[in-house]
Amino acid sequence: MRLPFFLLFIITNMFLPKTNGQQVVNTSTAKSYHTSNLIAENAQLQLISNQFGFTEGPASDKNGNVFFTDQPNNRIWKYSTEGKLSIYLENAGRSNGMYFDKLGNLITCADEHNQLWQIQPNGKIKVLLTDLNGAHFNGPNDLWISPSNGIYFTDPYYQRDYWTRKTSELDGQKVYYLAANSKPTIVADNLVQPNGIIGTPDGKFLYVADIGDNKTYRYHIDAAGKLKDQQLFAPMGSDGMTIDEKGNIYLTGKGVSIYNNKGELMEHIDVPEEWTGNVTFGGKEKNILFITASKSLYILKMKLKGGN
Repeated sequence: MRLPFFLLFIITNMFLPKTNGQQVVNTSTAKSYHTSNLIAENAQLQLISNQFGFTEGPASDKNGNVFFTDQPNNRIWKYSTEGKLSIYLENAGRSNGMYFDKLGNLITCADEHNQLWQIQPNGKIKVLLTDLNGAHFNGPNDLWISPSNGIYFTDPYYQRDYWTRKTSELDGQKVYYLAANSKPTIVADNLVQPNGIIGTPDGKFLYVADIGDNKTYRYHIDAAGKLKDQQLFAPMGSDGMTIDEKGNIYLTGKGVSIYNNKGELMEHIDVPEEWTGNVTFGGKEKNILFITASKSLYILKMKLKGGN
């Protein structure tokens, strides 16, 4: 997320009333880009709720329930496949990006103390990662878990008002890989400010958004989990990312921009918020696009299912 929480909160609260019920959003007057046929017929963007401080980190479990964070209010919320919205966890470590592993654990970028957490299905919390050789991480922001259960995460620096430190303790903003029972290793160190991240279901490719340089790159993942063959994928950065079953990549910022696997823009979804932070697929059929945008949660039915 690029703007300070307090500024986003002030801006977004000026324009929309709070709601806890579903609401169809009219975006017909906004500028759109449509060359694909990805959105389900007659589907419209629906506002689920705008009661939050700033939404982020949507992650879908194996059943299609979607969990997302309200970072300023330090909570993780759950939106069930039955359409019920509930608080899943209070005192959530200021969690940001999240992803479910194969065992059903929710892995989160716990920004409060710059850690990675594992939240087990029974609610028990285990801290997976606390520091890098004694130094604080900048602030783990977003993550993706590979088929081999290795964790890739981005570590940009965004000063938080709940930190006592005022500068980074590291020599840059990088991408890390945490293999099982191992220490984190740097896998990309030439980016300005890495943020959004997603990989392909087969574990062969990783996409990383350099939001500080307004670019998104694609990497090949080798057998050891290292990244190689960096290629420019799209001429835009992204706060959060997801992928569908056809390999199309969904980037966020001002709405949601969808690129095919050749890096060609196919679709732009307008979202009536100052900032769109993240996106994922969920629902019983995994064909509902969940969009966390400023203080709100939106959904949109798609023709394709999620790829992860």
